[in-house]
Amino acid sequence: MSLASLGWDAHFSDAYARFNRRGNKPGRISRVDRGVCTVLTERGVTRASLAGRMLGIIAKDPLAMPSVGDWAVIKTWSDERSTIEAILPRRSAIVRSSSGRAAEGQAIAANADSVAVVEALDPDPDPGRIERLMALAHESGATPLLILTKADAVPDAPLLAADLAGALGDVEVHTVSAHTGDGLDALADYLGPGRTLALIGASGAGKSSLVNALAGTSVMVTRALRADGRGRHTTSHRALVPVPSGGTILDTPGLRLVGLFDRRPGDATVPADGLARAFEDLDELAGGCRFRDCRHESEPDCAVLAAVGDGVITARRLENWRKLQREQSFERRRIEARQRNQRRVTKSRDRDKATRR
Repeated sequence: MSLASLGWDAHFSDAYARFNRRGNKPGRISRVDRGVCTVLTERGVTRASLAGRMLGIIAKDPLAMPSVGDWAVIKTWSDERSTIEAILPRRSAIVRSSSGRAAEGQAIAANADSVAVVEALDPDPDPGRIERLMALAHESGATPLLILTKADAVPDAPLLAADLAGALGDVEVHTVSAHTGDGLDALADYLGPGRTLALIGASGAGKSSLVNALAGTSVMVTRALRADGRGRHTTSHRALVPVPSGGTILDTPGLRLVGLFDRRPGDATVPADGLARAFEDLDELAGGCRFRDCRHESEPDCAVLAAVGDGVITARRLENWRKLQREQSFERRRIEARQRNQRRVTKSRDRDKATRR
Protein backbone atom coordinates (compact mmCIF):
# COMPACT_ATOMS: atom_id res chain seq x y z
CA MET A 1 0.00 0.00 0.00
CA SER A 2 1.19 3.56 -0.66
CA LEU A 3 1.55 6.09 2.12
CA ALA A 4 -0.41 8.60 0.03
CA SER A 5 -3.42 6.29 -0.02
CA LEU A 6 -3.29 6.25 3.80
CA GLY A 7 -3.25 10.06 4.04
CA TRP A 8 0.45 10.92 3.84
CA ASP A 9 0.97 14.41 2.43
CA ALA A 10 3.30 17.42 2.55
CA HIS A 11 2.20 18.27 6.11
CA PHE A 12 3.40 14.95 7.52
CA SER A 13 6.37 14.73 5.14
CA ASP A 14 7.72 18.04 6.45
CA ALA A 15 7.24 16.91 10.05
CA TYR A 16 9.09 13.65 9.32
CA ALA A 17 12.10 15.35 7.70
CA ARG A 18 14.11 15.60 10.93
CA PHE A 19 13.64 11.89 11.60
CA ASN A 20 14.56 10.80 8.07
CA ARG A 21 17.65 8.71 8.73
CA ARG A 22 18.87 5.15 8.19
CA GLY A 23 16.75 2.60 10.03
CA ASN A 24 13.69 4.85 10.32
CA LYS A 25 10.50 4.75 8.30
CA PRO A 26 7.07 6.41 8.59
CA GLY A 27 3.87 4.48 9.14
CA ARG A 28 0.28 4.94 10.23
CA ILE A 29 -1.01 3.23 13.36
CA SER A 30 -3.99 0.98 12.66
CA ARG A 31 -4.38 -0.58 16.11
CA VAL A 32 -3.05 -0.18 19.67
CA ASP A 33 -2.88 -3.10 22.13
CA ARG A 34 -1.51 -2.10 25.53
CA GLY A 35 1.45 -0.20 24.19
CA VAL A 36 2.14 -2.44 21.20
CA CYS A 37 0.98 -0.92 17.92
CA THR A 38 0.09 -2.35 14.55
CA VAL A 39 1.51 0.01 11.94
CA LEU A 40 0.82 0.21 8.21
CA THR A 41 3.91 1.03 6.13
CA GLU A 42 4.88 0.90 2.47
CA ARG A 43 6.70 -2.36 3.20
CA GLY A 44 3.70 -3.99 4.88
CA VAL A 45 2.32 -4.37 8.38
CA THR A 46 4.69 -3.92 11.35
CA ARG A 47 4.21 -4.54 15.07
CA ALA A 48 6.09 -1.96 17.14
CA SER A 49 6.51 -1.33 20.86
CA LEU A 50 7.08 2.07 22.48
CA ALA A 51 10.66 3.33 22.66
CA GLY A 52 12.02 4.57 25.97
CA ARG A 53 11.95 8.12 24.65
CA MET A 54 8.22 7.79 23.95
CA LEU A 55 7.55 6.40 27.44
CA GLY A 56 9.20 9.47 28.94
CA ILE A 57 7.11 11.83 26.81
CA ILE A 58 3.87 10.00 27.71
CA ALA A 59 4.72 10.17 31.44
CA LYS A 60 4.73 13.96 31.15
CA ASP A 61 1.77 14.24 28.77
CA PRO A 62 -0.71 11.31 28.57
CA LEU A 63 -2.24 12.83 25.42
CA ALA A 64 1.01 11.90 23.66
CA MET A 65 0.09 8.21 23.92
CA PRO A 66 -0.06 6.80 20.37
CA SER A 67 -3.59 6.50 19.04
CA VAL A 68 -5.17 4.85 16.03
CA GLY A 69 -4.70 7.14 13.03
CA ASP A 70 -1.42 8.63 14.27
CA TRP A 71 1.56 8.88 11.93
CA ALA A 72 4.59 7.41 13.66
CA VAL A 73 8.34 7.20 13.19
CA ILE A 74 9.30 3.50 13.25
CA LYS A 75 12.87 2.34 13.93
CA THR A 76 13.94 -1.17 12.96
CA TRP A 77 16.79 -2.61 15.02
CA SER A 78 19.45 -5.18 14.07
CA ASP A 79 17.49 -7.96 15.80
CA GLU A 80 14.46 -7.01 13.65
CA ARG A 81 12.57 -5.45 16.56
CA SER A 82 10.60 -2.32 15.74
CA THR A 83 9.96 0.60 18.08
CA ILE A 84 7.92 3.79 17.84
CA GLU A 85 10.40 6.63 18.29
CA ALA A 86 8.03 9.58 17.79
CA ILE A 87 4.48 10.59 16.88
CA LEU A 88 4.19 13.26 14.22
CA PRO A 89 2.07 16.34 15.09
CA ARG A 90 -1.63 15.56 14.74
CA ARG A 91 -3.82 17.43 12.30
CA SER A 92 -6.92 16.54 14.30
CA ALA A 93 -7.72 14.42 17.35
CA ILE A 94 -10.85 13.06 19.01
CA VAL A 95 -10.17 13.52 22.72
CA ARG A 96 -12.41 12.49 25.57
CA SER A 97 -12.04 12.99 29.31
CA SER A 98 -10.45 10.15 31.25
CA SER A 99 -12.63 8.29 33.74
CA GLY A 100 -10.05 8.56 36.54
CA ARG A 101 -9.29 11.34 38.99
CA ALA A 102 -6.21 12.61 37.17
CA ALA A 103 -8.03 15.13 34.90
CA GLU A 104 -6.30 13.78 31.82
CA GLY A 105 -7.56 13.47 28.27
CA GLN A 106 -7.47 10.36 26.12
CA ALA A 107 -7.01 10.56 22.36
CA ILE A 108 -9.26 7.89 20.87
CA ALA A 109 -8.49 8.68 17.22
CA ALA A 110 -6.16 10.97 15.28
CA ASN A 111 -5.77 12.65 11.90
CA ALA A 112 -9.32 12.16 10.64
CA ASP A 113 -10.47 14.53 7.92
CA SER A 114 -14.12 14.01 8.90
CA VAL A 115 -15.75 12.72 12.08
CA ALA A 116 -19.18 11.14 11.71
CA VAL A 117 -21.53 10.80 14.65
CA VAL A 118 -23.35 7.55 13.86
CA GLU A 119 -26.87 7.11 15.27
CA ALA A 120 -29.42 4.43 14.43
CA LEU A 121 -32.94 5.41 13.37
CA ASP A 122 -34.22 2.14 14.87
CA PRO A 123 -34.76 2.11 17.80
CA ASP A 124 -35.54 5.82 18.23
CA PRO A 125 -32.46 8.08 17.93
CA ASP A 126 -31.29 9.91 21.06
CA PRO A 127 -30.95 13.69 20.42
CA GLY A 128 -29.04 14.21 23.68
CA ARG A 129 -26.41 11.65 22.74
CA ILE A 130 -26.10 13.17 19.27
CA GLU A 131 -25.48 16.60 20.80
CA ARG A 132 -22.81 15.29 23.17
CA LEU A 133 -20.95 13.40 20.44
CA MET A 134 -21.34 16.30 18.00
CA ALA A 135 -19.55 18.55 20.52
CA LEU A 136 -16.75 15.96 20.60
CA ALA A 137 -16.64 15.92 16.79
CA HIS A 138 -16.52 19.73 16.55
CA GLU A 139 -13.72 19.82 19.14
CA SER A 140 -11.61 17.37 17.14
CA GLY A 141 -10.65 19.87 14.46
CA ALA A 142 -12.07 17.64 11.70
CA THR A 143 -15.26 18.21 9.70
CA PRO A 144 -18.28 16.86 11.63
CA LEU A 145 -21.26 15.11 10.06
CA LEU A 146 -24.21 12.99 11.19
CA ILE A 147 -24.88 9.55 9.70
CA LEU A 148 -28.28 8.04 10.50
CA THR A 149 -28.18 4.29 9.93
CA LYS A 150 -30.85 1.60 9.51
CA ALA A 151 -32.93 3.87 7.27
CA ASP A 152 -34.60 0.77 5.81
CA ALA A 153 -36.06 -0.10 9.23
CA VAL A 154 -38.28 3.01 9.56
CA PRO A 155 -41.00 4.38 7.23
CA ASP A 156 -40.21 8.08 7.76
CA ALA A 157 -36.40 8.32 7.62
CA PRO A 158 -36.32 11.69 5.73
CA LEU A 159 -38.68 13.29 8.28
CA LEU A 160 -36.65 12.02 11.23
CA ALA A 161 -33.45 13.26 9.60
CA ALA A 162 -34.92 16.70 8.92
CA ASP A 163 -36.07 16.96 12.54
CA LEU A 164 -32.62 16.09 13.90
CA ALA A 165 -30.83 18.32 11.38
CA GLY A 166 -32.75 21.40 12.51
CA ALA A 167 -30.47 22.02 15.49
CA LEU A 168 -27.15 21.10 13.84
CA GLY A 169 -26.53 24.25 11.82
CA ASP A 170 -24.51 23.60 8.66
CA VAL A 171 -23.53 20.04 9.64
CA GLU A 172 -24.37 17.59 6.84
CA VAL A 173 -26.84 14.80 7.67
CA HIS A 174 -26.99 11.51 5.75
CA THR A 175 -29.48 8.65 6.05
CA VAL A 176 -28.06 5.29 4.99
CA SER A 177 -28.82 1.59 5.03
CA ALA A 178 -25.92 -0.85 5.12
CA HIS A 179 -28.45 -3.60 4.33
CA THR A 180 -29.82 -2.12 1.08
CA GLY A 181 -26.91 0.18 0.18
CA ASP A 182 -29.15 3.27 0.06
CA GLY A 183 -27.29 6.49 0.83
CA LEU A 184 -23.79 4.99 0.78
CA ASP A 185 -22.81 6.77 -2.45
CA ALA A 186 -23.25 10.13 -0.69
CA LEU A 187 -20.40 9.22 1.68
CA ALA A 188 -17.90 8.81 -1.17
CA ASP A 189 -16.69 12.41 -0.83
CA TYR A 190 -15.48 11.67 2.70
CA LEU A 191 -13.47 8.63 1.56
CA GLY A 192 -11.44 9.75 -1.44
CA PRO A 193 -7.79 8.72 -1.85
CA GLY A 194 -5.83 9.74 1.23
CA ARG A 195 -8.89 10.80 3.22
CA THR A 196 -9.95 9.39 6.60
CA LEU A 197 -13.51 9.15 7.92
CA ALA A 198 -13.79 8.45 11.67
CA LEU A 199 -16.95 6.94 13.13
CA ILE A 200 -18.14 7.52 16.71
CA GLY A 201 -21.40 6.41 18.26
CA ALA A 202 -23.08 4.10 20.75
CA SER A 203 -23.07 0.30 20.61
CA GLY A 204 -25.71 -0.94 18.19
CA ALA A 205 -25.60 2.20 16.04
CA GLY A 206 -24.48 0.14 13.04
CA LYS A 207 -20.88 1.38 12.76
CA SER A 208 -19.42 -2.07 12.03
CA SER A 209 -22.05 -2.81 9.40
CA LEU A 210 -21.35 0.57 7.84
CA VAL A 211 -17.60 -0.14 7.73
CA ASN A 212 -18.25 -3.50 6.02
CA ALA A 213 -20.57 -1.88 3.47
CA LEU A 214 -18.09 0.87 2.62
CA ALA A 215 -15.12 -1.49 2.51
CA GLY A 216 -17.02 -3.88 0.25
CA THR A 217 -16.17 -6.90 2.38
CA SER A 218 -16.65 -8.24 5.91
CA VAL A 219 -13.84 -6.72 7.96
CA MET A 220 -15.75 -6.06 11.20
CA VAL A 221 -17.85 -8.46 13.26
CA THR A 222 -21.54 -7.53 13.60
CA ARG A 223 -24.11 -8.67 16.16
CA ALA A 224 -27.87 -8.24 16.59
CA LEU A 225 -29.36 -5.90 19.18
CA ARG A 226 -30.25 -7.29 22.60
CA ALA A 227 -33.85 -8.20 23.37
CA ASP A 228 -34.35 -4.84 25.13
CA GLY A 229 -33.22 -2.96 22.00
CA ARG A 230 -29.87 -1.90 23.45
CA GLY A 231 -26.70 -2.35 21.45
CA ARG A 232 -24.01 -4.94 22.01
CA HIS A 233 -20.28 -4.20 21.97
CA THR A 234 -18.98 -5.83 18.79
CA THR A 235 -15.93 -3.66 18.12
CA SER A 236 -13.57 -4.18 21.07
CA HIS A 237 -10.73 -2.05 19.72
CA ARG A 238 -10.18 0.99 17.54
CA ALA A 239 -9.17 0.14 14.01
CA LEU A 240 -8.01 1.94 10.88
CA VAL A 241 -9.46 0.13 7.87
CA PRO A 242 -8.19 0.85 4.31
CA VAL A 243 -10.96 0.81 1.69
CA PRO A 244 -10.77 0.18 -2.08
CA SER A 245 -11.28 3.88 -2.83
CA GLY A 246 -7.85 4.62 -1.40
CA GLY A 247 -9.18 6.22 1.77
CA THR A 248 -9.45 4.82 5.29
CA ILE A 249 -12.22 4.39 7.86
CA LEU A 250 -11.42 4.81 11.53
CA ASP A 251 -13.84 2.69 13.54
CA THR A 252 -14.20 3.01 17.32
CA PRO A 253 -15.93 0.85 19.96
CA GLY A 254 -19.37 1.94 21.14
CA LEU A 255 -19.20 4.94 23.47
CA ARG A 256 -21.67 4.52 26.33
CA LEU A 257 -20.38 7.46 28.33
CA VAL A 258 -18.02 10.05 26.93
CA GLY A 259 -16.91 13.11 28.87
CA LEU A 260 -15.90 16.30 27.08
CA PHE A 261 -12.27 17.19 27.70
CA ASP A 262 -11.41 20.89 27.82
CA ARG A 263 -7.95 20.95 26.25
CA ARG A 264 -5.35 23.51 27.18
CA PRO A 265 -5.37 26.88 25.35
CA GLY A 266 -3.09 27.12 22.34
CA ASP A 267 -3.56 23.52 21.22
CA ALA A 268 -3.37 23.73 17.43
CA THR A 269 -5.87 20.90 17.00
CA VAL A 270 -8.63 22.84 18.77
CA PRO A 271 -9.86 25.59 16.44
CA ALA A 272 -12.88 26.48 18.59
CA ASP A 273 -14.98 25.42 21.56
CA GLY A 274 -16.74 22.27 20.37
CA LEU A 275 -19.60 22.70 22.83
CA ALA A 276 -20.30 26.23 21.63
CA ARG A 277 -20.29 25.08 18.01
CA ALA A 278 -22.62 22.16 18.74
CA PHE A 279 -25.06 24.58 20.41
CA GLU A 280 -24.45 27.57 18.16
CA ASP A 281 -28.15 28.47 18.09
CA LEU A 282 -28.32 28.74 21.88
CA ASP A 283 -25.09 30.73 22.04
CA GLU A 284 -26.52 33.24 19.58
CA LEU A 285 -29.77 33.50 21.55
CA ALA A 286 -27.82 34.05 24.80
CA GLY A 287 -26.35 37.20 23.27
CA GLY A 288 -29.82 38.74 23.44
CA CYS A 289 -30.28 38.23 27.19
CA ARG A 290 -30.47 41.32 29.40
CA PHE A 291 -27.66 40.11 31.70
CA ARG A 292 -24.26 38.95 30.44
CA ASP A 293 -24.04 36.31 33.17
CA CYS A 294 -27.58 35.06 32.56
CA ARG A 295 -27.96 31.41 33.59
CA HIS A 296 -31.15 31.02 31.55
CA GLU A 297 -33.13 29.73 34.51
CA SER A 298 -35.45 32.42 35.86
CA GLU A 299 -33.80 35.73 35.00
CA PRO A 300 -35.96 38.49 33.46
CA ASP A 301 -35.65 39.23 29.74
CA CYS A 302 -33.84 35.95 29.06
CA ALA A 303 -33.80 35.43 25.29
CA VAL A 304 -33.12 31.70 25.68
CA LEU A 305 -36.12 31.09 27.95
CA ALA A 306 -38.25 33.18 25.61
CA ALA A 307 -37.20 30.94 22.70
CA VAL A 308 -38.23 27.88 24.71
CA GLY A 309 -41.60 29.46 25.44
CA ASP A 310 -42.10 30.25 21.76
CA GLY A 311 -41.18 26.70 20.73
CA VAL A 312 -38.05 27.82 18.83
CA ILE A 313 -35.93 25.41 20.90
CA THR A 314 -36.95 22.54 23.14
CA ALA A 315 -36.64 22.47 26.91
CA ARG A 316 -34.77 19.17 26.51
CA ARG A 317 -32.07 20.79 24.33
CA LEU A 318 -31.66 23.66 26.81
CA GLU A 319 -31.28 21.25 29.73
CA ASN A 320 -28.70 19.18 27.85
CA TRP A 321 -26.76 22.36 27.06
CA ARG A 322 -26.73 23.26 30.76
CA LYS A 323 -25.62 19.74 31.68
CA LEU A 324 -22.71 19.72 29.24
CA GLN A 325 -21.65 23.21 30.32
CA ARG A 326 -21.55 22.04 33.95
CA GLU A 327 -19.44 19.05 32.94
CA GLN A 328 -17.04 21.21 30.97
CA SER A 329 -16.74 23.71 33.82
CA PHE A 330 -16.00 20.90 36.27
CA GLU A 331 -13.42 19.45 33.89
CA ARG A 332 -11.76 22.86 33.51
CA ARG A 333 -11.47 23.20 37.31
CA ARG A 334 -9.93 19.72 37.54
CA ILE A 335 -7.33 20.59 34.92
CA GLU A 336 -6.47 23.90 36.59
CA ALA A 337 -6.10 22.14 39.96
CA ARG A 338 -3.76 19.55 38.43
CA GLN A 339 -1.68 22.26 36.77
CA ARG A 340 -1.38 24.18 40.07
CA ASN A 341 -0.24 21.01 41.82
CA GLN A 342 2.32 20.31 39.11
CA ARG A 343 3.72 23.83 39.47
CA ARG A 344 4.02 23.38 43.25
CA VAL A 345 5.85 20.08 42.79
CA THR A 346 8.23 21.64 40.26
CA LYS A 347 9.00 24.61 42.53
CA SER A 348 9.60 22.30 45.48
CA ARG A 349 11.94 20.13 43.42
CA ASP A 350 13.84 23.20 42.21
CA ARG A 351 14.24 24.46 45.80
CA ASP A 352 15.56 21.08 46.91
CA LYS A 353 18.12 21.10 44.07
CA ALA A 354 19.24 24.63 44.99
CA THR A 355 19.64 23.64 48.66
CA ARG A 356 21.78 20.62 47.82
CA ARG A 357 24.10 22.80 45.76
